[in-house]
This record gives sequence, C-alpha cells and structure tokens, in this order.
Amino acid sequence: MLTRVLFALVLICLAVPASAQEAKVLALGLADHEVTPEELDKGATLPAPRFNSPAIAYARVANLKKGDVVEIALVNGDTPLLHNTETLAKDQASFLLQAGKRGVPAGGWPEGSYHAALKVTRDGKALIEQSSPPIPFE
Repeated sequence: MLTRVLFALVLICLAVPASAQEAKVLALGLADHEVTPEELDKGATLPAPRFNSPAIAYARVANLKKGDVVEIALVNGDTPLLHNTETLAKDQASFLLQAGKRGVPAGGWPEGSYHAALKVTRDGKALIEQSSPPIPFE
C-alpha cells in the first residue's frame, strides 16, 4: 500500500511541473496593423498586409520565464527585414511581441512571400523556433 502511495506521489510531482512550464505559441502571423491581446483573444482573422499597407509580424507566447529571450522578425523569403528582441525581466503567463513598420516603404513593399519568424531561447538553448505560413503582399 505504501508503495502505491509513493508511486502516485512521484507521478504527480513529475507531471505537474513539466506541463506548467512548457512555453507554447498562442498566435503567430502577419497583420496590417499593430495587434492587441484583445484582438487575438477574439480569434478573428486579422487583415493581411498588402504591398501598400503597414506590415507587422506578431507572436503571442505563453508560459515564459524570467530571462527567456523572445525574438520576432518580419521576413521576405529568407531575408529578415525588421526584427524585435526582448529579454523578459519576470515570468509571463502571456507575452506579445511585434516587429514591423507602421508606414509603407517608398514604392511599397518589395515583391515576395512574407512570414513571421519566432524564436524563444531559455538558458541559451532554443526552446521554440516557428514561422507563420508565407503570404504574398498583393
């Protein structure tokens, strides 16, 4: 009986911390404006950027720890155009980071397919590396 109780306690202790500490991507993509957490909570489809509109890459990530480094980039093909990086000063249940341009480059955005590229690093090791599906700017 004591063995069963100890086994159950070990299982509980091992399962809870692992699931509570896993960072996960809640939202990742491109929009034609700076997004808000409220917009992402609604789950509505955000307007995609066009060649003549602003372009913002966004990532919302959950279960981040103090010291985690979050990087988001607006990428054309394989070329990062604009990026933003933040090292967290405290634990974050949910964190939104964006990179892009509120205006339009002279002559519009260059041709190509664009995507958002996210990287989360913890203790010097890549925890998450993910990209949004590429979209052409029409």
